Amino acid sequence: MQDIVFINDRGMVTLPTRIRKELGLTGGQQLIVATTPDGELRLRPSTSVPLEMYTEERIAEFASQDAEIGRLLDERGIK
Repeated sequence: MQDIVFINDRGMVTLPTRIRKELGLTGGQQLIVATTPDGELRLRPSTSVPLEMYTEERIAEFASQDAEIGRLLDERGIK
């Protein structure tokens, strides 16, 4: 099934309710917009995951935790 949508002066498009419900889309979600070689426009749901940039201090914290875990495993005879 196809629907016609309009682009407003700011370039915004409103997806029809039927399509949003069918795909489980809610407000605030991100979509990926792409064009195909055939000139079609495609929208896909986007997945965002938090990213942490590790400082040298954070890396040292991980290393000390790894050492502690290794010590605890050795105490319990777990390899």
